[in-house]
Amino acid sequence: MRVAFVGKGGSGKTTLSALFSRHLAGSGAPVLAIDGDINQHLAEALDPDEEPMVAPPLASHLGEIKDYLRGTNPRITSREAMVKTTPPGRGSRLLRLLGDDELHARHVGRAGGVPLMVTGEFDESDLGVACYHSKLGGVELYLGHLVDGPGEYVVVDMTAGADAFASGLFTRFDITFLVAEPTRKSVSVYRQYHDHAQEFGIRLAVVGNKVTCEDDLLFLKDQVGDDLLTHLVHSSWVRSAEQGRAEGELESHNRHALNILRETVDSRPKDWPALHRHAVEFHLRNARAWANAATGQDLAAQVDPDFVPGPAALA
Repeated sequence: MRVAFVGKGGSGKTTLSALFSRHLAGSGAPVLAIDGDINQHLAEALDPDEEPMVAPPLASHLGEIKDYLRGTNPRITSREAMVKTTPPGRGSRLLRLLGDDELHARHVGRAGGVPLMVTGEFDESDLGVACYHSKLGGVELYLGHLVDGPGEYVVVDMTAGADAFASGLFTRFDITFLVAEPTRKSVSVYRQYHDHAQEFGIRLAVVGNKVTCEDDLLFLKDQVGDDLLTHLVHSSWVRSAEQGRAEGELESHNRHALNILRETVDSRPKDWPALHRHAVEFHLRNARAWANAATGQDLAAQVDPDFVPGPAALA
């Protein structure tokens, strides 16, 4: 299952992404964490005490990734003709989570005992000329070609605010957790996400964070209603870990909240037709908006009408 953590900057979405990834990995479940934020802090959040083993970022090797994933798909003539929204078809190379393939071998590092991919940061050559969403092309292609099975998890720390809706990446997940502090600014991001998610049938659940009292909880309940799934209280353990002096363990209430998140993910049925339908829809949108002109081709022809998404495609 693919899980996204979103929210206002500073809401704690990176911390929650790390806590949930470590929670899953600690149970022995196959899990891959992906840092998809412009501010690359997930590795540090996964393990504040040790130097993480960070693999080469996806954005720095996008051409090679495209070459690998397009495989022998006759509808994709070259890496230049393959854009971030290009969906898989017959002949494309599909991926199993943490599989024995060159993409995982090159781009998966480790932090806090959790396998980790990173998109890559802005560098000096990007300033003033590049959009950060171009950095996310590798993540979008990876998720588009991934066939994840039951009991497998991909946890993505997304860019802050409503920026994720500037690309089709927000449709690549089985569920999206919006992290909300009990503040009006944080709730305003929820309202933006709620409207877009409802339009496209995206499953959205709110996770309250940094709750300190009953009034905080009542505020969140009043603002987001039934979308509030659970909440975490202010964590002294998280603060001490961020200061490099982690002692003891995460508070029992917060551990219970992580269990609720996992139960919610596990109860969500996998909808391969919907994932593929969204992928095709946003590919066609991008083709019309800019990609046809950029490549000089009609990229609608890349859509394979006979491709069956999901485990059947592995055969």
